[in-house]
Amino acid sequence: MISVLEMIAAKETEIKAYITVRKSAELLAEADRVDARRIKGEQVGELSGLPVAIKDNICTKLMPTTCASQILKDYMSPYDATVVERIQACDGIIIGKTNMDEFAMGSSTENSSMQVTRNPQNTEYVPGGTSGGSAAAVAANETILAIGSDTGGSIRQPASYCGVVGMKPTYGRVSRYGLIAYASSLDQIGVISKDVEDAALLMKTIAGYDPKDSTSCKMDVPDYLKFDHQEQKTFRIGVPDEYFGSGLNDEVRQSIKNAVALLEKDGHNIIPISLPHTRYVVPAYYIIACSEASSNLARYSGVHFGLRAENYKTTSEMMFRTRTQGFGAEVRRRIMLGTYALSAGYYDAFYKKASQVRTLIKKDFEEAFKVCDVVAHPVAPETAFKVGEKTSDPLTMYLVDIYSTSANMAGIPAISLPCGRSSIGLPIGIQLAGNYFSEATVLSAAYRLERLLKESKTW
Repeated sequence: MISVLEMIAAKETEIKAYITVRKSAELLAEADRVDARRIKGEQVGELSGLPVAIKDNICTKLMPTTCASQILKDYMSPYDATVVERIQACDGIIIGKTNMDEFAMGSSTENSSMQVTRNPQNTEYVPGGTSGGSAAAVAANETILAIGSDTGGSIRQPASYCGVVGMKPTYGRVSRYGLIAYASSLDQIGVISKDVEDAALLMKTIAGYDPKDSTSCKMDVPDYLKFDHQEQKTFRIGVPDEYFGSGLNDEVRQSIKNAVALLEKDGHNIIPISLPHTRYVVPAYYIIACSEASSNLARYSGVHFGLRAENYKTTSEMMFRTRTQGFGAEVRRRIMLGTYALSAGYYDAFYKKASQVRTLIKKDFEEAFKVCDVVAHPVAPETAFKVGEKTSDPLTMYLVDIYSTSANMAGIPAISLPCGRSSIGLPIGIQLAGNYFSEATVLSAAYRLERLLKESKTW
């Protein structure tokens, strides 16, 4: 804990990974209590004394939960999210709340109304988004573990940009109770860590059924840490043609191919596959996500909680002023896009059609998993870009998600792990995606690949 606090003191002014950090005295006292129990011979949890950072769209009683938005500035939740409770039950220490794109809408953590987070690998570059603060905190050694949320790649893309590991589990594997919704059918809480083993440890802690979440699935949770006890010694690795076409940076392409070659040399079967509806993923994703955001964010009206604008004469004017002042430009843009897609006369042409495309995307993956165990492909079409480089062009920013949104649309688990660096030293991530509730397989394959990459000194 002391080393992490020292790194926060040394780096946080530049990195700006956190919106809120708990007082050092509180954190050290909490760590001392865990140590005292261990010294007495009492049983302690698997996360005993480990600092865990929490993305600021996940509710905590100890600290404000702001979603990096002025409309929720200083909002204090009356309860903890289920994942927070589970971390604390395993003696993990919640160290602070990390910066993010406002209401998880963005790909760079530049849409935060609080501050712009920087990539610890090179502070001229973005850390990715929307869980950029969580990924940056892990990469900068400002925490050991972190929790993020992933709606369209918001854990895996910043993990790729920052050179750490990020995992999005199957939809329903981890409770969403206490996660402030952006797009409810796509959002999933997941983990960010230094390596695959730590990701498995945190996944083991937070996974499992929760009666407080109606989308939580009653499925047994295996011990994700038993990598070497898997009966499966080799994996069938599917490589989709559609993810290696035009628009993919050459250095990213080569790093992914090198990683796949390592797997093949290790005895795993490399199987070319096709995901034919990939080209429709981004437009369908943004229609669904924005439509659900339009509905979910209607509750921020200035009536019950959060910001309420001043100097209004009518209720309508109060709501208009509150939402105009409280929401940033990107949030307002997505609300308007979603409202339009759901409006009379356009619902069938947009939301209904996007939902039908989503079904086709799911079927693509279901067919793929008949012949392979995991699918390997890039996380993003390029490495991290410079701060401010894409902020004036929302469409270009949206295309950053072209390879990561498919896992959310299908609801499958996927992990990003570093597999190389660009010519200027920026990390490159590879994604491994698996069938529904096959987190153990995905983690085992990632663990195997991680060892191969380290042995080859690729990472």
